Amino acid sequence: MGGVEMESRKAEEWASQLQCWSLQLINCFAFKAEFLSTICKPELLTKLLGMWGGLVNENSPAGIGLLRTICHHKLGRGLVANCPGIVEALCNIARTSDDWQYMAIDCLLWLLQDPSTCHKVMDKAIPALVDLSEISTLGDHKKLGDSIVNVLQEWIRSQGTGRNSMSNRSKEHIEEVLDCRQRLKWEKSMPKEDLHIKQAAALVVKLEGNSLFSAGNISGAAAKYSEALSLCPMRSKKERVVLYSNRAQCHLHLQQPLAAISDATRALCLHDPLNRHAKSLCRRAEAYDMLGLAKESLFDAILFINECSQSNDPDLSLRQNKVPDYAERLVKKQMRAAWLFREVAVKHGGVHGEDAAGEMYGQETDDSEWETASGSDIGNDGRDEIGDEDCEWKNKDGRKDMYNRSSIR
Repeated sequence: MGGVEMESRKAEEWASQLQCWSLQLINCFAFKAEFLSTICKPELLTKLLGMWGGLVNENSPAGIGLLRTICHHKLGRGLVANCPGIVEALCNIARTSDDWQYMAIDCLLWLLQDPSTCHKVMDKAIPALVDLSEISTLGDHKKLGDSIVNVLQEWIRSQGTGRNSMSNRSKEHIEEVLDCRQRLKWEKSMPKEDLHIKQAAALVVKLEGNSLFSAGNISGAAAKYSEALSLCPMRSKKERVVLYSNRAQCHLHLQQPLAAISDATRALCLHDPLNRHAKSLCRRAEAYDMLGLAKESLFDAILFINECSQSNDPDLSLRQNKVPDYAERLVKKQMRAAWLFREVAVKHGGVHGEDAAGEMYGQETDDSEWETASGSDIGNDGRDEIGDEDCEWKNKDGRKDMYNRSSIR
């Protein structure tokens, strides 16, 4: 490595550090309410969540840290709530494996609890928080899921007193969470034999879903996984992780990235340890890639590779913990897309596409369509994994589905 490539890397590192230092300085002023009107200009707010410090400044909260400080103040929350794009970006960061995930969750909770901003953010914030409602602990945040549920319950109460006007869809999301909590209470008083029967019934339905998936009936498989989730005991977290992750894979095949993100997030929240279920990380990375959200996809793809390299699974050990090619290509693709200087380079004609970006950044420019995860790539115990590497589903135009190597459990 040398020449232009080395200089480009050094310039990016220095620019990233300078950006983080600048944001930290602004953050100091943001603690004083009198400076917020000067700081919270729409042109800055809309770009804050794109200022993330890069991979070389992983200890800096950068833009999300400043936004969290702004959301501490009532004035700041009002300004943030008036920018719908920021709320949507917060929902995305809250549903990634970003180290600062909890900051995005805090912002969403504060915005939802503020009577002056809640009606502006509820339709976006509530579905995201529902997906996160089964988180146990996130960093120093103990029982974070309980805190989320408490806020959502308060929303239902305020709806009854007429303080807030909630959409039917938002109300359905909250009632889903409360129903799950009620199921958990009922199951605590159920005989163990009854719970075993429910778990066995869920397994039967899941296997039916696997068969439908293998046969190419993706919608039918998704319906079966939904049915299995309704049967599976709430305390059977490992089984529920698999069901949510399988349904996320179905959503990917059906070109429904938002639904895939939702189910993959629920699987990752249930998994122990948190955010470490390899297949769900891969599927959520794919979904964010479909939406063109490079940074969010990159976080999950990197953590997926990390989980593969540390796995004790027999399939991975046979491959000597080799990083899957499709994951490596995805990381390279997203690093090019999230390159700090990319916007400036494109504006001034320095980058005309991924090929040029790859050359400037010193990376291979393999533009072949990357493949998604298969069971043999990620690993399984050989008992209930269905591999369909030889299957090729086609859409209405006869084109091969890009997820033709995926498998389910």
